[in-house]
Amino acid sequence: MAITLDQRIQGLYGITPNKKLDIEFIENIITAHQVKILQYRHKTQDYQLKLDEAQQLRELCLTHNTLFIVNDDINLCEKVGAHGVHLGQRDKSATEARYKLGKQAIIGVSCYNEIGLALEAERSGASYVAFGALFPSTTKPNAKHCKLSVIKSAKKRINIPIVGIGGVTFENQSLAFNAGCNAVAMLDGLFT
Repeated sequence: MAITLDQRIQGLYGITPNKKLDIEFIENIITAHQVKILQYRHKTQDYQLKLDEAQQLRELCLTHNTLFIVNDDINLCEKVGAHGVHLGQRDKSATEARYKLGKQAIIGVSCYNEIGLALEAERSGASYVAFGALFPSTTKPNAKHCKLSVIKSAKKRINIPIVGIGGVTFENQSLAFNAGCNAVAMLDGLFT
């Protein structure tokens, strides 16, 4: 039986820095650390730059058998043929994303520290949920803290993969995996 895309939500999940990207540098990180999933997160208003970077990253991910996820932007995800999209609570719903992107697409949803949001995301068709910040984060210093005990509880109640995010480094990632995370998302710990 073939492995579905959401069954590939495991291991190291890289999130690109919020700046103009050095694609060669990103490729070196993917190969050096066996990044399984890469999320493109660039909060620029320059749509052409976003489109160009997303297309380059998609090709890079295909070359390295890495899942390619676009942050927040369902239209960009669809346009470049990414594997899926990651949505925050203020973005479109998982139901809307699923309708637009189809049943094969990966839909990730941020649930912060709330199991109720994760249960709702799963019912709405999400492929995975993200909890965090697990540790103090330099990227989002004011992010809500999510205790590892929340991950342990969520693991017993939901059937889709859990991604731990926020301050995750190579030094503390085992704590997140031991709590029940299928994947850990890194930005600063990976790209700085």
